[in-house]
Amino acid sequence: MTLSDKEKIVAIISNGIAVFSLLQERDELPKNTTMYDFVLKVIPEDIKSELNVELIDEVFQYVTSAHSS
Repeated sequence: MTLSDKEKIVAIISNGIAVFSLLQERDELPKNTTMYDFVLKVIPEDIKSELNVELIDEVFQYVTSAHSS
């Protein structure tokens, strides 16, 4: 089974949020780096057309609520 571009981007966003959080906890991020900036840098160019702020927010909300349950 091959992942669709939408499935790939959701996986990459989720991973990007996790890595961002770890780096933020370790204070290893450049100053003024937002989660959005970080996620935008890790998305491959060939699927960036699927990316939008609402999708990042939706994935972030889901991941946050899943971990707080």
